[in-house]
Amino acid sequence: QVQLVESGGGLVQAGGSLRLSCAASGRTFSYYYMGWFRQAPGKERAFVAAISRGGVNTDYADSGKGRFTISRDNAKNTVYLQMSSLKPEDTAVYYCAADSKRYGSSDHTEYESWGQGTQVTVVS
Repeated sequence: QVQLVESGGGLVQAGGSLRLSCAASGRTFSYYYMGWFRQAPGKERAFVAAISRGGVNTDYADSGKGRFTISRDNAKNTVYLQMSSLKPEDTAVYYCAADSKRYGSSDHTEYESWGQGTQVTVVS
């Protein structure tokens, strides 16, 4: 397993942008498929985006498609979520997750490692 630490969350006005980062420990970061999830108060954890080991293949939930971009820098052991055109409904705690065995799953129960999350709040 790998330790994950998210950062970059904060308060932003609707229509603005944020870039979240997820720093991973270990030399084998490139081995992991990575995903981003979010959880709003009173709701279950929801899939946001996923990226393959080499960063070539990506997948997005409909909620963020066209607005969010997932990327990774394996040399820095970091995965990113660039969010633009933010909406109040994007308000949630955002988590990064790692999975050594599969790619593109929208089911949070299939991921092995999780960060503690970073809060994103979007206001009008």
